[in-house]
Amino acid sequence: MTVISRLPGAVHQEWDWQLRAACRSEDAQLFFHPSGERGQAHDDREAAAKRICATCPVRTRCLEHALTVHEPYGVWGGLTEDERRALHGRRNRRVGSRHR
Repeated sequence: MTVISRLPGAVHQEWDWQLRAACRSEDAQLFFHPSGERGQAHDDREAAAKRICATCPVRTRCLEHALTVHEPYGVWGGLTEDERRALHGRRNRRVGSRHR
């Protein structure tokens, strides 16, 4: 017999946090750098995306999602792909040091 409590939630329960996201009314290009973007244009776009994330009511959930799925691109939960990668590295080093 199936144990219903172990089944994943309905799709809307897993993703409805996105409906409350501050970025929903923004241009998605703000959160994902175009090919070849560098320098001040890159820094300005990232800073603008992070300002929106800073006001977001679901920022933590967004970041959890990006970390869980190893989202490779864009600003999610106020962190860039490089910042998330560094966070994963720190987490992995901490976990590895506990198992020695």
